[in-house]
Amino acid sequence: MVKLKIRKGDRVVVVTGRDRGKRGEVLKSLPKENRVIVQGVNVVKRHQRQTPQQEGGIFEKEAPIHVSNVAHIDPKTDRPTRVGFKTLEDGRKVRMALRSGEVIDK
Repeated sequence: MVKLKIRKGDRVVVVTGRDRGKRGEVLKSLPKENRVIVQGVNVVKRHQRQTPQQEGGIFEKEAPIHVSNVAHIDPKTDRPTRVGFKTLEDGRKVRMALRSGEVIDK
């Protein structure tokens, strides 16, 4: 299992597949499967049986997409970038955008 460089709350762009070019926020990260769920991307229809708590019908929800198919959006240039790591003066290890050198983690 590889540690993912993309986390919940990150802004990403889809670089390949039928949703190429779409941007969204990461809703959930699934590191064991190397997948992420991105808001508004890879939307599928699911049939739901009616229960006492919930109405039945056909619902749309986001399905997981492989992490290699998304790229982080650089906060400075608003373009896709790769993610690297660097250590700050206070000893914290943070993620940084390799395109601009901007620190992603606050």
